[in-house]
Amino acid sequence: MTMEMKDSGSVVLTAYHPHSPARIPGMEQNFVQDIPSSRSPGSRKSLPRCRRINRMLSNESMPTSPPVFTRSNSQASVDSTSMEDFWCEVESIKESSEDGPEEATLLEFKPADEGELEAEWLQDVGLSTLISGAEEEDGQALLSTLTRTQAAAVQKRYNTYTQTLRKKNKHTVRDVRDIFGTNDSSPTFETVPVSPVPSNGIQLPGQKPVWKSVSSNSCLDCGLDKGNSSITEELSYEVSFSESITVLPKTREWTKSQRFKKEDSALPKFIVRKSRFGLTEVGDLSPEDMKKIRYLSLIELTAFYDALGVELKRNRAERVRRRENGLFGVPLTVLLENDQKKVPGIKVPLIFQKLLLKLEETGLETEGILRVPGSASRVKNLHQELETKFYEDTFDWDQVRNNDAAGLLKMFIRELPSPLFTVEYLPAFITLVEKIPKIKLQLQALHLLIMLLPEANRDTAKAFLQFLKKVVANEGKNKMNLWNVSMIVAPNLFIYKGKRANQQEMQAAATTAHIVRLLIRYQDILWTVPSFLISQVRKMNEAAINNSKRQLMFDKGVRKLLRRKTMERERPERPEGAVTFPPYLQSDIPEGVIRVYAPLHSKVSMAIQLNSQTKAKDILARFHCENSRGLSQNVRSQIQSLHEVGGNIGQHCLDPDAYILDVYRANPQAEWVIKPKAS
Repeated sequence: MTMEMKDSGSVVLTAYHPHSPARIPGMEQNFVQDIPSSRSPGSRKSLPRCRRINRMLSNESMPTSPPVFTRSNSQASVDSTSMEDFWCEVESIKESSEDGPEEATLLEFKPADEGELEAEWLQDVGLSTLISGAEEEDGQALLSTLTRTQAAAVQKRYNTYTQTLRKKNKHTVRDVRDIFGTNDSSPTFETVPVSPVPSNGIQLPGQKPVWKSVSSNSCLDCGLDKGNSSITEELSYEVSFSESITVLPKTREWTKSQRFKKEDSALPKFIVRKSRFGLTEVGDLSPEDMKKIRYLSLIELTAFYDALGVELKRNRAERVRRRENGLFGVPLTVLLENDQKKVPGIKVPLIFQKLLLKLEETGLETEGILRVPGSASRVKNLHQELETKFYEDTFDWDQVRNNDAAGLLKMFIRELPSPLFTVEYLPAFITLVEKIPKIKLQLQALHLLIMLLPEANRDTAKAFLQFLKKVVANEGKNKMNLWNVSMIVAPNLFIYKGKRANQQEMQAAATTAHIVRLLIRYQDILWTVPSFLISQVRKMNEAAINNSKRQLMFDKGVRKLLRRKTMERERPERPEGAVTFPPYLQSDIPEGVIRVYAPLHSKVSMAIQLNSQTKAKDILARFHCENSRGLSQNVRSQIQSLHEVGGNIGQHCLDPDAYILDVYRANPQAEWVIKPKAS
């Protein structure tokens, strides 16, 4: 039978500080007692017990009596032995937490009514002005970029917020629009067309995308090995995911199609073709533009779930006391702030980097590297020693065995005060598998959830998944395939970690493992920013610029100053919206000609005539040829990239295969700079 994750008005997942022992309600007599209280470090003597635990969750093992509790549909769709690694990892986590301090810092979820939840949603998408009533340019600019389905999602949440607010107020103040006979008191949103203008690289609605003939290096492949004959499916980033949903599957058909198979061949192969704008990774955009990507991603995710008829559930967590120093149990943002004082610009905590490096150097070929636990006592001692010696650079990494390093890595993830994929959206991760039938749609929802992550979480998760991909690539030696790795990693990421792991969490075992499998398999896709979101950011920036210009026109003092400056220069006024170039770039530049600036080269600028075939890598090659003799060794060793700066984008590191004339037409006011790509 299908497992439904019911919302009782409070929360779906419980959470706790990882030092307290985990208990499983409804299974304490059957499950916990069947687990030995101790075992020799590193041994697998309890493996048969794990098998019995797993069979307890299977109808196959108890034909004459009911199972301990009803399995979810996802568990029913995998054979019992494939879940063995999951339950063994749960047991290992339990044992490692038994020696922790008795007092645990609880992370409780505070219930909230619909109005409060919708108010928080509006704030999270950058539309707090709809609540406060203030006139804010960013909010207006954001609303002006929304597609039809996105605007409908905002309208729905705003209506719920206002209706709840009116019910709470006993003495309701009549709205001025009510007084004048307007029935709908919610704001009117002017939506952009389903497809933005072609100059931003967006195809027209209803038209099939016309892909140019490309070689294998002009697309992004994610899925199976080349030797597999599985069907390959194309993904499009040109049109909003929510606008692409045309037929809604019937609910009764979903459970029939919802089946997990542990074979890697069960996963389809996806190809993302590069448009003429190329592909953009999350690190290629400025922090300001990525903030806008997060706003738009939450609106799009909500519209996407609405279009599928699925409720987008979110947790609401209270603040808890958190450690401000140390390594384990410290928030990622605090860790990074401390580490950046030592190594400026790093994006992943130093301790996490070092654990990954240790495992990549010596552990990738170790059999059962993530599955076989290290010694609990050794891991505990190493943990304490790291806390005191890591920042002093006196810790001896040669003493750390590979399985112990893997144990420390998983401990680091479990002990984060907030899950790597955030408390708020854990239910959304579960729902995308339990309620969405097709892997393509699951992948699109997962893609938007990754775009939503805070920068520190996203960068750390990316480093972790890259490591897991290397583990799977060495399956021949370490005996860890994609399904094994997913089974072991899932409880560390998604059973977030209650004083008691509730029944729904245990039932979602195969669900969470499937999520991890998607994350590992399709990570190259998930960390690419969809082009339709970039197009909306461009429009948002353009709207903000235009609003600022209109505001300036109302300021008489500014207008007089501009008029006086114009007269002093004694030259014709520049066209409205024209970019002001630095002195070294100030010249009359013909249409289709850009001036590229390269501050690290001996020839710091060059005018380049663009044609329809000019790519970013062609411009880079020309600069390299012109300056090859004058480059320092340091510059030679750096990977140089062409950046689009200003105009309707903050800063954009361009794909080497991007056609610059197309980018130029989408952003004619941009400046073009060659410099190293941010690591």
